[in-house]
Amino acid sequence: MAVVNEAIYNNPENYVNRELSWIEFNNRVLSEARDKSLPLFERLKFLSITASNLDEFYMVRVASLKDMVHAKYTKPDIAGLKPSEQLEKISERTHELVALQYSTYNRSLLSALKQNGLRVIQWHEDLSEEEGRYADSYFERNVYPVLTPMAVDSSRPFPLIRNKSLNIAALLQKKSGEEELEFAMVQVPSVLPRIVELPSGKQEERTVILLEQIMERNIGSLFLNYHVITAHPFRIMRNADLTIDEEEAEDLLEEIQKQLKKRQWGEAIRLEVEEKMDKRLLKILKRELNISSADIFEIAGPLDLTFLMKMYGLGGFEHLKAVPYIPQQVPRLMNEEDIFTNIRGGDILLHHPYETFDPVVDFVKTAAKDPEVLAIKQTLYRVSGNSPIIAALAEAADNGKQVSVLVELKARFDEENNINWAKKLEKAGCHVIYGLVGLKTHSKITLVVRREEDGIRRYVHLGTGNYNDSTAKLYTDFGLMTCNPQIGEDATAVFNMLSGYSEPLHWNKLVLAPIWLRARFLRLIRREARNAENGKTAHIMAKMNSLCDKEIIAALYEASCAGVKIQLIVRGICSLKAGIPGLSEHITVHSIVGNFLEHARIFYFENDNSPELYMGSADWMPRNLDRRVEIMFPVEDETLVEQILHVLKVQFQDNVKAHILQPSGTYEKPDKRGKVLVNSQEQFCQEAVRNVKEELGKLNPIGSRVFIPTESQGEEEDSL
Repeated sequence: MAVVNEAIYNNPENYVNRELSWIEFNNRVLSEARDKSLPLFERLKFLSITASNLDEFYMVRVASLKDMVHAKYTKPDIAGLKPSEQLEKISERTHELVALQYSTYNRSLLSALKQNGLRVIQWHEDLSEEEGRYADSYFERNVYPVLTPMAVDSSRPFPLIRNKSLNIAALLQKKSGEEELEFAMVQVPSVLPRIVELPSGKQEERTVILLEQIMERNIGSLFLNYHVITAHPFRIMRNADLTIDEEEAEDLLEEIQKQLKKRQWGEAIRLEVEEKMDKRLLKILKRELNISSADIFEIAGPLDLTFLMKMYGLGGFEHLKAVPYIPQQVPRLMNEEDIFTNIRGGDILLHHPYETFDPVVDFVKTAAKDPEVLAIKQTLYRVSGNSPIIAALAEAADNGKQVSVLVELKARFDEENNINWAKKLEKAGCHVIYGLVGLKTHSKITLVVRREEDGIRRYVHLGTGNYNDSTAKLYTDFGLMTCNPQIGEDATAVFNMLSGYSEPLHWNKLVLAPIWLRARFLRLIRREARNAENGKTAHIMAKMNSLCDKEIIAALYEASCAGVKIQLIVRGICSLKAGIPGLSEHITVHSIVGNFLEHARIFYFENDNSPELYMGSADWMPRNLDRRVEIMFPVEDETLVEQILHVLKVQFQDNVKAHILQPSGTYEKPDKRGKVLVNSQEQFCQEAVRNVKEELGKLNPIGSRVFIPTESQGEEEDSL
């Protein structure tokens, strides 16, 4: 029987290709843009997100597959597809996705915007006479001085076109009467606003047009000796996947800086053109960019829908947006004590963005100023543009504390930002580690070493998300603050390992990748399978961003066949097939796509009524388990375990924002008929507000005397 099962678990038909699963995820995001029950401008935001997601997918994932094809790499993935076969299927599915994006924009959103007072002029030919005069004047005053038109002839070769830049290509004919057509182009300047507001003839209506349409209307003024025969926008996507030989690189920082410059000029892997583009123009672009027909997207609308995020930011339409949620205070910290005293009172759980990220910033800021703090150590993967944490670390070094920071230079698309922060921290006197050779450091850990009356005490923050105060308002994550001596000891070992010392002989509580984490996960899953086989209670609940590791999935299949109930929340990629008889009939997969990006990683194992709950920075992906430094940590305080289990249970009950994976591989929203609506993200917002009110009630019970100084009352009266 085991041999038969082995064959089932290794059968590629029982796995989903990760790239196709990602496209399915982007379709779920697109379904939010198509949901008419959402505020109109929220739908614009989701459509913009699908466009930026797709850009990154092409620049990294599709680019990587193209590199494999060029290298004649033919090894199939877990679903049995070779790189060339994956590219074929990706092209087909992506064309379908793009068609749906533009159908949503053209057929649904444009008319809804007009009905709500925002008229978007699609084509410059539709401008009224008065609007046309304004557009021409705007071009002359604001746009023309910035442009650099580029002709192509024997002395001027086809120009290098920057990655993701929007351009207008034209065919020209000399006014002198020569019949030969010449190619020219001009880049749409990214330094100018893409959305241009025009004076509106109607009250209660605003009118906008895109910059490229104003440029196309006036393109003749760039080529005065020519007739413009035809002109159309186009956009290219290039391979932006950095290839760094870390073993050979003498200076990793210098090597990454060099590679970043190349990112703008990598191989062209996708070309977007207007649907009605002149075939002669398209032929020239296809030839010069050396791009295949499968990678050309003829677009029925404006190229690069990421501009919709700027439209979302237009003032005056707040009634068409969701009411912004303000992260709440953490009840445990609503007192006069400092952060260290509070942590000594017991482990503290933080749930972002429902609860504010401020305690994490305060933890580092307080440590930087506290004369009793001797050292601060932290790993940084992605930080915000104006990070208060970086400022606090620099201040700590200035105050004479030992500050060690691992800044991961290889955090994709944040490399430049991280290089700048690393240099700033070094100048401030911090000891900066630029990641590890061959591994990305993705773990989220901060260690503060403090001298106290009873000796040295270690305070630790562990998280599932980045130390980024901006994304902490948008991503759902958990953090744990503790001064547990065993976790403190492990945290010291982590930083010693990162800075170059050998690994400790044993770990108390923390589990690290790439050393132990895979083996620990497999052991925990197999223990549940054994318990089920022996008639004991067995249950697995896990939440993550992505699931595509074959060994983990095979273990989950095996546990399902043994009778283990497995409930998964997987936001994005899922290579597992759910609900298949004889394979995964006890596995359910939920994906929640809402106003916040689900980012936390939680792992619960029933263990025959002796449950274990872990959180961490790693998804169930080969890269997280084998090629990154990741940390998984236990949550042992019973009250905190209950809080986390409550979050999981509510998310499994979500029937508004959840999509459920079907045996067919598609995702469907649950049937809501006759059921109480559960929107987990909204519920957690409401609970966080209620928790703060209850805490305030405890701090100021009804009937207690509150004395208000007369000066305060007088000031209030004066301000009325």
